Amino acid sequence: MSRVVPLPHGTPIRVDATVADVIITGSNRPDLQVQIARHAPTAADLSRFAPIVETTPDGVRVAVVQADDGKDANLKAEITIASPAAAVFQAIRVFEGHVRLTNLRAACDVDLRRGSIDASGLAGRIRLESGIGAVDVRDTDLTPGGMLRLRVFNGPLRVRFARTPVNARILAVTFNGKIESDIPLTKKDRFGPRFGEATLGSGDPVASMDVVKGDITISVGR
Repeated sequence: MSRVVPLPHGTPIRVDATVADVIITGSNRPDLQVQIARHAPTAADLSRFAPIVETTPDGVRVAVVQADDGKDANLKAEITIASPAAAVFQAIRVFEGHVRLTNLRAACDVDLRRGSIDASGLAGRIRLESGIGAVDVRDTDLTPGGMLRLRVFNGPLRVRFARTPVNARILAVTFNGKIESDIPLTKKDRFGPRFGEATLGSGDPVASMDVVKGDITISVGR
């Protein structure tokens, strides 16, 4: 399935999937191109997770959700989206799979229950959360009025900045793991949860990183 959808500036986009690999890439294009491929044991099984690309009064919705709240790992989708860099991804909700984001400069909100998130070249208002799996963020810009909120329940959290942010408030906490950072942090790591913080310049925007079980690594320029 392949669709091209007109996308007026600021239109919210929502992506819902049960088991899927989701790839979203921003560029200078004006519209939204959506490609969906589905894989199932039999042709009859394809009816159990029909693809949806629709425009509603609330925005654009892309969905490949299994019927009757199913969670069958054999019913898998590949969702590839080419969007404007300034597109607003209001919600990306995936039960299991992999999410890769590139060059999204306005807003993206990802909640992945099982699997990894790989993001590069982001800016604006960013929220990435994985239940079980790694979160890797590279070359992201902390912009005025934006935010970077990262959360992992079980898995590593790695953030690489191309250069040390001029203005930022960095907060990092792991309940069962360690914190390593190229940016000097004031740490509390002798007892209980490990905590690190730093205020750079004006202290805005905030970059918060929370892990329940796993390590946090913050690096610069490598």
